[in-house]
Amino acid sequence: MGKNVTRVQEGDHVFGICDGAFAEYAPARAHQLARKPTNLTFEQAAAVPTSACTALQALRGSGEIQAGQRVLINGASGGIGLFAVQIAKSLGAEVTGVCSTAKTQMVCSLGADHVIDYTSEDFTRSAQRYDLILDMVANRSLSQLRRALTPRGTLVLVGGEGGDRWIGALSRSMRALVVSPFVSQRLRPVLGAANTHDLEFLKGLIEAGKVRPIVDRTYALSEVPDAIRYLHTGHARGKIVVSVHGPGATLEEMTAAGIASTN
Repeated sequence: MGKNVTRVQEGDHVFGICDGAFAEYAPARAHQLARKPTNLTFEQAAAVPTSACTALQALRGSGEIQAGQRVLINGASGGIGLFAVQIAKSLGAEVTGVCSTAKTQMVCSLGADHVIDYTSEDFTRSAQRYDLILDMVANRSLSQLRRALTPRGTLVLVGGEGGDRWIGALSRSMRALVVSPFVSQRLRPVLGAANTHDLEFLKGLIEAGKVRPIVDRTYALSEVPDAIRYLHTGHARGKIVVSVHGPGATLEEMTAAGIASTN
């Protein structure tokens, strides 16, 4: 424990992020940790920080979500999307989730008011308009997504997939920033980063029963190669967690949940 760290103490059960979390011990920065929700196991807590903080920052920060708004989550069954559905509902929105046929029931069970199966319906061609769209999938052009927005709606772009996802996400974000000043709608990219303030807010939602992590499978540290292979199948329904002697680390996010130590 660093001498200037006061928010957490040695022995506290914490969750947050760190680098190199596939290890029995890993260093973390105090401003990226918070005390673990009391109603979660270490494995469940490890599934929260990066994805949930990104969802929260996309909705509350970039999206400036308001109660009563119609919100669409494109990629509702993904790591960020599962949290986005729940957080948006907890903030009073009417939520529509977009996902595949196999995952519609799961998204509905998390509180979505409406679920669109993208294999049979294109939400950008519907007459329905949304005040806020979170797009995690990058399978629609900016013009198509804008078509599904109200005249003064907000589109929040969260990453991107296909090819080099980082270069693709950056290119899409740059296009959005160029277009945004010339249209009535707001186009905003977001890059989430876990921090204590947001982790504590999420802790409150989790302990109040408004948000819960969905863990698909848990692997032992020795089974990391199997966990990575399963991740790459694309069939996961929720988060994949690696358990390290009790504390857990999420596969995609290198997230830490464990016991604060002076080591």
